[in-house]
Formats: sequence, structure tokens, C-alpha cells
Amino acid sequence: MSKTKEIIRCAWCVGKPLYEQYHDEEWGRPVYDDAKQFEFLVLESAQAGLSWWTILQRRDGYRKAFANFDYKKVAKFDEAKVEKLMLDASIIRNRAKITSTINNAKRFMEVQKEFGSFSNYIWSFVGGKPLVHPRKALKEVPATTPESDALAKDMKKRGFQFLGSTTLYAHMQATGLVNDHVVDCHCYKKVSR
Repeated sequence: MSKTKEIIRCAWCVGKPLYEQYHDEEWGRPVYDDAKQFEFLVLESAQAGLSWWTILQRRDGYRKAFANFDYKKVAKFDEAKVEKLMLDASIIRNRAKITSTINNAKRFMEVQKEFGSFSNYIWSFVGGKPLVHPRKALKEVPATTPESDALAKDMKKRGFQFLGSTTLYAHMQATGLVNDHVVDCHCYKKVSR
């Protein structure tokens, strides 16, 4: 935990205004909207092997490249579109990550058909409400949990790609399925409500 302008935040975000804004306004807030869930899945899978800072700085590029995160449009991307994206410097130009995003959009819609919404599906892994973890320091936050392991196993079985347990735990944190704000952070109590 660090203190910036009398506001206590989780230490990982302090010192970079874009990071602080993301932390204060989005990270850990429960997301029930399928479009927003898809956006975070795209960004989290793009992050695999990279820092979140790298992806956060390219978020607008991803938004433009992937049809404003419209999974119905992304699912229809063809090889010509993949080649065009491979030339787009505003995103990470990794063919496997690009093609997995297209694949994941298709799998996303299959889950929607089965569960009524992707939100219904993913929230079922935490019993429908955020798991609150009263952590005092960043070092107490695990890379994976039994819930993220179960989610990763199920999503892999359904054909999703680039979404292992570590990536999905980060997704669960970002979309508020778990509250991993440290207890002294100004967001902890807000998110816990």
C-alpha cells in the first residue's frame, strides 16, 4: 500500500495516473455486462507473458482493432483481417493471440447460448457474488485459486485459448468476482459493499 495525495491505494498502481484511474474506477468492480466481460477477456489474454501496464497503454488500440470489443463482429474476423491486425502497431502483434481472440469470441457466444449470458456462466464459479479477501499486502495475493483453476479447466474444455488459471484469476480480480484490494485501500470497502 502506498499513499498518494492522502488517498491510500493498492501499491501496484501508485505513481502512474492511468494505472491509478484504472484502479480507482474499474479494477475490482463487479462486472455483469457481457460486452465488458468480453473486453476484459481480450485484454487479459493479450497480457499473457506481458505486464498489465503494457496492455493498459494499448487499450484504445485494442478497442479499435477488435470492433469496440463487439464479440459478434470479432467472431466473424477472417484471415485477411488477421493479416491486417498483424500490421497494427497499436496492439501486440502476436498471431496466436489474435487468432485466439477470434476463437474466444465464438466460444463466448456458445457459452451465452448455454447459460443465457456469459455473466451467468462466469459468476457461477464464485457462487454468484464477489469473494472478499481481506488482504493486508500485495504479497498475500495468490496467482491462482481453486476457483480460477476450475474456471480455466472448464473454459479449456469449451475451447477457449490463452486463458489459463493465472490469466483468469487476473480477470476475476479485474471484473470483481474477487475483491483483492488490500484492506487499507480506499476502494476495499466500496467494492466490498
